[in-house]
Amino acid sequence: MEIPQTGILEVNLESNSETLSIESDDQIEKIVKALSSKTRRNILQLIQEEPMDVSNIASSLSMTEANISAQVKKLEGAGLIFCSYSSGDHGVRKISSIRFNKLIIKF
Repeated sequence: MEIPQTGILEVNLESNSETLSIESDDQIEKIVKALSSKTRRNILQLIQEEPMDVSNIASSLSMTEANISAQVKKLEGAGLIFCSYSSGDHGVRKISSIRFNKLIIKF
C-alpha cells in the first residue's frame, strides 16, 4: 500500500509578491470553492497583468456584467482579489486586482 504524500499544495497566481498561508478549514473551503469555477479562474488570469473593471472583464469573457459581478464578489470573499472603486462614465466602476502571486495551503 502506497502512502499518499503530505505537504503543501501550491497554486501559483503569478502576480504580486505577497504570500498568504492558509491554515483555517473555513478559509480553505472558501478558496477551493472560488477556484472550482472556470469563470472565476478565467477572471484571475485576466487580471494578472493589470486591474480590470467588471465591465471590461465581462466584455473580455463575453458574459453579462451581473454574472461577472457575482463571480468577482466570490473571489473577493475568498480573499483572492481585492477591489477598489473609481468614478466612471456611468457611475462608479469596481476595479478588481489580483491579491497574491502564490497560494500555499497547509494541511
